[in-house]
Amino acid sequence: MVRVTGCPARYDAELGYWVVEDPAEVRAVLLDPATFRPDNAVLAHTPLSVKALRVLSGVGFALPPTLANNGGESHRAIRAAVARFFSPARVAAAEPLTRRLLTERVAATSARLAHPEAAEAVDLVQVVAAEPPALVLLHLLGLSDVPLTSLKAWSLDSLELFWGWPDADRQLELSHSAAEFYSWLRTRTVAARETAGDDLFSVLVGLGLSDEEVCAVGYFLLIAGQETTTQLISTAFHRVLQGEPASVEDVLAEASSVPTWRRTVAEAAPVGEAELPAGAQVLLGLSGHGGPADLAFGVGIHRCLGAGLARLETRVALECAADLLGAVRLVEEPPMINLLSFRAPKRLLVSRA
Repeated sequence: MVRVTGCPARYDAELGYWVVEDPAEVRAVLLDPATFRPDNAVLAHTPLSVKALRVLSGVGFALPPTLANNGGESHRAIRAAVARFFSPARVAAAEPLTRRLLTERVAATSARLAHPEAAEAVDLVQVVAAEPPALVLLHLLGLSDVPLTSLKAWSLDSLELFWGWPDADRQLELSHSAAEFYSWLRTRTVAARETAGDDLFSVLVGLGLSDEEVCAVGYFLLIAGQETTTQLISTAFHRVLQGEPASVEDVLAEASSVPTWRRTVAEAAPVGEAELPAGAQVLLGLSGHGGPADLAFGVGIHRCLGAGLARLETRVALECAADLLGAVRLVEEPPMINLLSFRAPKRLLVSRA
């Protein structure tokens, strides 16, 4: 997580961003999308190499403005179409599935650790937190034939490619993964044009979006809609194991899996006593700076569509895993996913206490 204290806005030369972390100023920026535009929300933080760009262009990879990066007129219609999949009623109806998926994995993990010959540590990220958010998301979106293992790998690779600091060799590796994901999205988009349904891709095609726009929505949503929740659950588990406050609200306020987000300044504008120039890149602190838990999901027209779902899944995960977490101990300080806008334990190796 990026933590820069002091003025409401200050320039961080190493990062290349104006960092805004005062919760009131962050809220004000997010509520002024005309001045503080989302154009840079999904751009690669580390400029992509020529070789990486060639790999992506080979599959027609493009992320035109759709949701998180859309400050134009089309945003409202796209958001409304996607929001229907995450209505309060649909999210509430997904709780039994969420609870079943987590209960099954917790029970299997508890049995594994309780076996008299159990010697190896288990990774709570992989055995409990990884799959349920993805399975619930796919259920809500009406998608039944997504390669789950591939989706999880694609998601982590794309987060690193666009929000990390990969060198040229690592970028090339990650770009092949992103290209594979994008090719799958194109295949699903073509299929939706041929056979209409009520799943995400069919709804987006019915909205009149281009193939590139449909793929862009799918690319962002299938990553953000599940991997960030896996990371939020993992962070909550870590806090419990460390003996720290770990309610959903505590985690969101103090250590959200999405601690920062980006904006770009359309025209010179003040933030506190600082005057940010036109074209300035802004990094907003969403979590860990004394603001309310809800700020972790943003505010305004780009507020996270899955906020209610993420809260529900993390709450259920903590409830289902309470006894398990009380019976195990960490065997190492976990390595972290530590990207510009994403932070969580990579793994949580535990053994019987």
